[in-house]
Amino acid sequence: MGTCFSSDDDEQHSFQNNPGENQRFPSKEALKIPSKQSILESPNIKSPSNVVVITKDVKSLRQNPGSYSNLDVFTYDEMRMATKLFRPDQVLGEGGFGVVYKGLIDDNVRSGYSKTQVAVKELDPEGIQGDREWLAEVNYLGQLQHPNLVKLIGYCCEEDHRLLVYEYMASGSLEKHLFRRVCATLTWSRRMKIALDAAKGLAFLHDAERPIIYRDFKTSNILLDADFNAKLSDFGLAKDGPMGDQTHVSTRVMGTYGYAAPEYVMTGHLTARSDIYGFGVVLLEMLIGRRAMDKSRPSREHNLVEWARPLLVHNKKLVRILDPRMEGQYSSKTAFKVANLAYQCLSQNPKGRPIMTQVVETLESIQTREEEVLFQGGSVTLFEAHDVKKKENEVKVEGEGEAPKETMV
Repeated sequence: MGTCFSSDDDEQHSFQNNPGENQRFPSKEALKIPSKQSILESPNIKSPSNVVVITKDVKSLRQNPGSYSNLDVFTYDEMRMATKLFRPDQVLGEGGFGVVYKGLIDDNVRSGYSKTQVAVKELDPEGIQGDREWLAEVNYLGQLQHPNLVKLIGYCCEEDHRLLVYEYMASGSLEKHLFRRVCATLTWSRRMKIALDAAKGLAFLHDAERPIIYRDFKTSNILLDADFNAKLSDFGLAKDGPMGDQTHVSTRVMGTYGYAAPEYVMTGHLTARSDIYGFGVVLLEMLIGRRAMDKSRPSREHNLVEWARPLLVHNKKLVRILDPRMEGQYSSKTAFKVANLAYQCLSQNPKGRPIMTQVVETLESIQTREEEVLFQGGSVTLFEAHDVKKKENEVKVEGEGEAPKETMV
């Protein structure tokens, strides 16, 4: 056991504290959160309770390149060939770690290698992340395997070069799809499936023998394959959670502004419930179709959580703020239940937030309910219900006065 890097070295991604909102919390009865025991017995969740991440440093990786049997160790020349000499037209994206390239590893790159599309992330030596984050990726993803965690295929650690080779996720990030002006790819049902996939990934991490705190849950770190199955990526900030009598681990505040839990920002005390707050922010973004932080909005709407969370428990107000691009795709009952879940995850009080296995169970029940409704032939949506009510009022007003005139055809 142990951590990938010392908490004293957590110097990157620090940000300012933001005052949170002080709102009432709905009861757990309203959310109908099931017990942890029943969730852990679910066949859809593989228990990772026997997972203990053993960390290694660069020296030990070089001395024993077969440390992680499921990872391939590539040379820098192989990486150059796989990415067509790191050609600009192969670039998939760029972040604090460095540039990510689309690549192809086949028999031409390494003899006998079966043709595999990959994403190659090259560490920028001048970037804001370094060996600590690179090692965290290798150490965690080199040992953890789950359908909702992106697969690390291998790495390159040659001289000063640091590269990571992942499975290629054809549909890119959730962020890329969610914040387009036209968002036809992300229907209500697809968003709920993505939320469930991501929740399963976090639940897996939190249920390890020593909990693993992801620490950077956001839309850009949720990747989608060709069928829009979601997987968590970028484990550079992941950290071993508290053990035994410990209630938290203390670190310098790291992550992305707008997604970090308020108690973590204020105190540096990190727990699994910090991840749950981040999940709540992403769920809110998917419900409303806005970014967590958006300075282009009116000043009171810059911070999505501060503006929107109080509205989630008021049904009439909720209808007005839901992403209009999903109009007519969901039932009012389902929308209110998802909004209530987001409200709980965003509680200022960490103990007021559900655990991730409870979040998974809630989202699974929503998906099951939607499938039953589709099988039965659909249901009245929020917007259809509003139109019906409007027509009823029009009929009532019309009946109170003189009889309506006949329409000439």
